Amino acid sequence: MFRSLLIANRGEIACRIIRTARQLGIRTIAVYSDADANARFVRLADEAWRLGPAPARDSYLRAELILDIARQSGAEAIHPGYGFLSENAEFAQACADAGVVFVGPPPSAIAAMGSKSAAKQLMERAQVPLVPGYHGDEQDADFLHRQADQIDYPVLIKASAGGGGKGMRIVERSADFPDALASCRREASASFGDDRVLIERYLQKPRHIEIQVFADSQGHTVYLFERDCSVQRRHQKVLEEAPAPGMSAERRRDMGEAACAAARAVGYVGAGTVEFIAEPDGRFYFMEMNTRLQVEHPVTEMITGQDLVAWQLRVAAGEPLPLSQEALGIHGHAIEARIYAEDPDRDFLPATGQLVYLRPPAESDSVRVDTGVQQGDAITPYYDPMIAKLIVWGQDRAQALARLDSALADYRVLGVTTNIAFLRRLAAHPSFAQADLDTGLIARHHAELLPPASAQPALPALLAAACWQLTGEARHTAHPGWRLNAEWQRTLHLGYHGHPLAVRVTHHADGRWTLTLPDNSQHVLSAERHASQLTVHLAGQRLHADCLQHNDALHIYLPEGLSVFTLPNPYAAEADAQHGDTHLKAPMPGRVVALLAPLGEPVEKGAPLMILEAMKMEHTLVAPGPGHVAAFYFAVGEQVSEGSDLLDFVLP
Repeated sequence: MFRSLLIANRGEIACRIIRTARQLGIRTIAVYSDADANARFVRLADEAWRLGPAPARDSYLRAELILDIARQSGAEAIHPGYGFLSENAEFAQACADAGVVFVGPPPSAIAAMGSKSAAKQLMERAQVPLVPGYHGDEQDADFLHRQADQIDYPVLIKASAGGGGKGMRIVERSADFPDALASCRREASASFGDDRVLIERYLQKPRHIEIQVFADSQGHTVYLFERDCSVQRRHQKVLEEAPAPGMSAERRRDMGEAACAAARAVGYVGAGTVEFIAEPDGRFYFMEMNTRLQVEHPVTEMITGQDLVAWQLRVAAGEPLPLSQEALGIHGHAIEARIYAEDPDRDFLPATGQLVYLRPPAESDSVRVDTGVQQGDAITPYYDPMIAKLIVWGQDRAQALARLDSALADYRVLGVTTNIAFLRRLAAHPSFAQADLDTGLIARHHAELLPPASAQPALPALLAAACWQLTGEARHTAHPGWRLNAEWQRTLHLGYHGHPLAVRVTHHADGRWTLTLPDNSQHVLSAERHASQLTVHLAGQRLHADCLQHNDALHIYLPEGLSVFTLPNPYAAEADAQHGDTHLKAPMPGRVVALLAPLGEPVEKGAPLMILEAMKMEHTLVAPGPGHVAAFYFAVGEQVSEGSDLLDFVLP
């Protein structure tokens, strides 16, 4: 076994690798960008070396610098994690040339599977079922358009070197193909340095099922069963689980053996994932092979009891696989939820900012949190905005679902918008709860999963008013003062999802309050607060909630979910009135990729105006109504910060 290991990655996967390496007695060496100088993985490693500035191209993608650090630090092996250089055949070869063990497959296997097009040609020769499409080398735009027309719509454009949902577009009709192809190529080039694509028929209601495979240098290959990753948005996985619901033993064996055959066909060694797309009738098609550890590997670990990172390190050190196929078994059910800094109500726009308060659920044998951040850390625009992976285990799927909901309810994140509330609704939705799974689940049930906020949440409003009273933060009201033998009143002007919410507070001599809501309902209560915990005595009940304050907002956490209340900013209306509906601002930090609307020319509501690239994904700003663009404030290629004025749009 190695004595030292350099981890050529960051965030939660770097922390994950460090944990196993430490258990095996291996010295860990971290590399970091300037943005990660104080990151959790840097603090956990035995030593850490600076790579360079924050952008990945100047730090985590600098193969020559990583190898130089490996030499200087005496690292015997390099673990690439996932993303960055993990599926870069040139980097794997450079490690071998430098005499450093690459914890992954041989360069030839990475090269064979690194191109989706080449991999599908290889699988076609091996008689593995493929989705109808074009997987060739010809990349002329007109030629690809003709191929798409022959396949028939809808079609899927996929970056040949892609992954993680980047460089992927669904095209519903021929007229939309050129713009979709151009966008896909830009995103693929920015993410992978390769703008080649393939075209496939877009299957209706497919399931995304992947098989975890492992191979050693002695010629042994096994599969550690399957994961269902069907629940996705914009082709990025949201919830993953193992085993796949409804999977028969026969189908599991067929898919597992096909995955092992694919691995053997390229002389594979190490951990890999063979991804299939399955139709409702049970037919399955090869999609791609990821020649690395997957983000969702913990669910496989939970149901098999195996440490896949330890398997990787042992195989890379030349040891045989720890277990044979016959010795592997499935125990229980596991589900992983990805906790992201993003706003589901704004089309899952990534969020940035400081984690002012962070309290994950308590870990146990059935609840696991893989994270790369701690309270006080920042989510920056340079990397993926994942906060953590929450993994739960149960004796069966129903128990796992119950534990997932409980753990999500216990999660506390303050400082950035998260998808936690959305994940709770998704996991509780009848389609997911009843395992009616396919890749279109979120889009199909969008209205139910992202409902508008209720106008007046009574209980959270009462708790918010009580919390403001106890903390003395009800600013835009008169000071309560003192009254002799008399009750006194004040009105708290709260805000809830942009709507005013006035709560009249009547103070009683015995310390209780009567709170009157806008519907004139009255509620008598008393309350106390200790740190973040609020206790309210209301109508014979003793209620507990977490009450967290950040800037001018109160976050009220109840078992039913989170409610956020604000004190209105008296200057907000004046500021908005200066620009009306015609001033569009940057919803997030990013880079201007394209200006799509000619100045002064009329466009319809919803017409694309500008494309921003942030976190390697493209985001299109559209017209708020019919009108025209009067001015752009940034040129293509320029960086913008969140809230920057982007353009003036004139409505008729």
